[in-house]
Amino acid sequence: MDWALQLSILAPALVAGLLVLATHIPLGREVLRRGIIFIDLAIAQIAGLGVIAAHTLGWEVHGWATQVIALSAALGGAALLGWAETRWQHQQEALIGIVFVLAATGGLLLLANNPHGGEHLRELLTGQILWVNWADLVPLAVLAGVFWLVVWQFPHWLPRLFARRTFYLVFAVVITFSVQIVGVYLVFASLVIPALAVMGKAQEQPALLPAFGLGVLGYAAGIAVSAWLDLPTGASIVWFLALAGLGYRLASKA
Repeated sequence: MDWALQLSILAPALVAGLLVLATHIPLGREVLRRGIIFIDLAIAQIAGLGVIAAHTLGWEVHGWATQVIALSAALGGAALLGWAETRWQHQQEALIGIVFVLAATGGLLLLANNPHGGEHLRELLTGQILWVNWADLVPLAVLAGVFWLVVWQFPHWLPRLFARRTFYLVFAVVITFSVQIVGVYLVFASLVIPALAVMGKAQEQPALLPAFGLGVLGYAAGIAVSAWLDLPTGASIVWFLALAGLGYRLASKA
């Protein structure tokens, strides 16, 4: 086995996971607090619909035009859901589900006559984290850096940043940059599983450090096992995130 080659592939994938966790765990905590668990699936699917639409128009999947379309779609969906929350707050989860289904089926319709449509859809759902390179991580790194600069240096901005409508827009930007690398499934798992695992009955907010530790463990184990057994990397990470979260909950009750 060529360990240098393995490391050159696995190291960027692991760093991608760390960057995703850096933004998704705090946002996941906010999602749990608000009780809008499936918003990440909806926004991620809308961003994915933008990618599919750009690909249908003949633009490169990783080109800037595609990124602009994906981000515009996600921001539009986020603005719509933010507005809907002010009008129909008690029906918000149902509306999020409807938006998710419309975005998902819209992608299926756009790919219906594409001979490679199934492959594109699978890549959108499971991601391509194992094939990410260092250049692909630059936007994620910049986004994570800006996010934590605000958290650490300007904590008084957080209530405004996580205000009702602003939160949806911030969420859309973060999801758009991550979904094309890790996929819809890992976006959801990274947001919800670590934050949910450390949320105890006695505390309203999950602790960030244990949640991040569980996330790192899940990503590292999932990437290593997928490389060892030649399994789909995204799916493996989702399962190891769940196992890490379950193990933490069981150990905390012991």
